[in-house]
Amino acid sequence: MVSKKSSIAGGNGGENGAAETPLLSEQYAGVGEPATGASVLGAVFNMSTSVVGAGIMSIPAAMRVLGVAPTVALVAGVALLAHAAVDFMLRYTRAPPSYAALMGDAFGRAGAALLNVFVAVNAIGTLTVYLIIIGDVMSGTTSGGKAHDGVLMEWFGQHWWAGREAVLVAAAVLLLPLVLRKRVDSLRFTSAVSILLAVVFMLISLGIAVYALIRGTAKMPRLLPDFSRLSSPFELFTAVPVIVVAFTFHFNVHPIRAELSKTSDMKAAVRISLVLCAVIYAAVGFFGFLLFGDATMADVLANFDRSSGAGVPQALNDAARLSYALHLVLVFPLIHFSLRVNVDELLFPGRRPLATDTRRFITLTAVLMAVLYALAIAIPSIWTLFEYSGSTFAVCISLIFPGAIVLRDAHGIAKRKDKVLAATMITLAVITSSIAIASNIMSSINGKVEGGHAADR
Repeated sequence: MVSKKSSIAGGNGGENGAAETPLLSEQYAGVGEPATGASVLGAVFNMSTSVVGAGIMSIPAAMRVLGVAPTVALVAGVALLAHAAVDFMLRYTRAPPSYAALMGDAFGRAGAALLNVFVAVNAIGTLTVYLIIIGDVMSGTTSGGKAHDGVLMEWFGQHWWAGREAVLVAAAVLLLPLVLRKRVDSLRFTSAVSILLAVVFMLISLGIAVYALIRGTAKMPRLLPDFSRLSSPFELFTAVPVIVVAFTFHFNVHPIRAELSKTSDMKAAVRISLVLCAVIYAAVGFFGFLLFGDATMADVLANFDRSSGAGVPQALNDAARLSYALHLVLVFPLIHFSLRVNVDELLFPGRRPLATDTRRFITLTAVLMAVLYALAIAIPSIWTLFEYSGSTFAVCISLIFPGAIVLRDAHGIAKRKDKVLAATMITLAVITSSIAIASNIMSSINGKVEGGHAADR
């Protein structure tokens, strides 16, 4: 164990100097290896891909619950908290650089194991949502007793190969070449394309919104919540986990940082990514709510079908759905990479690196893909997953654990303002999550999910 004195060497001395000195020196890009030369731009692409995932599809539904102004404020607030949490994580990192090692430093083996369990469960939930959305886009879904056709159903009609099970098998096969990559930096090109597709989706949504405004079919979005639609004001808190999930990317911070030429560039990459993703979230949320108003579904992509009622050419609707479905296909391998590493660290601690054990690597990949496929078939709604995973696992990974590391202050480098911010972060997370969980349970008992819409698929 490194002592407090040795761990803060190199600072200006005293509390202030130590707090600004990272525990991990520039030479540690990997586990005892030099940096591999990845660029800041590549890190931004991978980081943004980690952030902009399935969560964006529920931002319009969150806006339906909260209204435009509170949702935009919440997106900005959670982005700022995410930035603070990552800053804490980077400052407390020692070799070997990983989130689990960081938790292990502060709370021992139990802390590292707990983090691995939470990251694994959260990643499984996220990837399951990706597959559910891909299935919704290609095969269709049902919400509130109303059927929304998928692209294949619209183009070719009812066929066995257009069903959800067949589509998800095909998606799993197409994903294999990407999920079998052994280095995260090798995914930088697909990450760049995925971010481009997210921007394309945002621009198509903008075009559809402008078209609908000209035609007079757009629904002017509410700036504030409509309390008449809520059974309780506490239902507003059910939207908070959705935003938290949308900014939960902390498990990929260290793998991406490890491959930078200069690990100190990670802070800039995080800032750029968070600003970019917050803008994308706010824009997509506004355009989706503008188009569909109070009929906005938990997965807004399902609204882009023939029954949308927006008077928009179906080709544009299909382009919007397909662009984001392909985006998720390209994001999937990056999240799967972290899932596989965390599950391996949890199940096989102390074994040689996973990338050097081909048999273990392939077996673990195959098992995880099978589990994800089964969950995607069994779970009916992305809102259901976001409500509960966002209130528990995601909020711990993104806010509570980083704050707890600072309060533990195993290396004696935290300033007073750091501890105040960490305590505030944890308090806000616990209060909002507790209210959201209670409201979710009551909504489930009353047969209401998806922010006020009955759900059945």
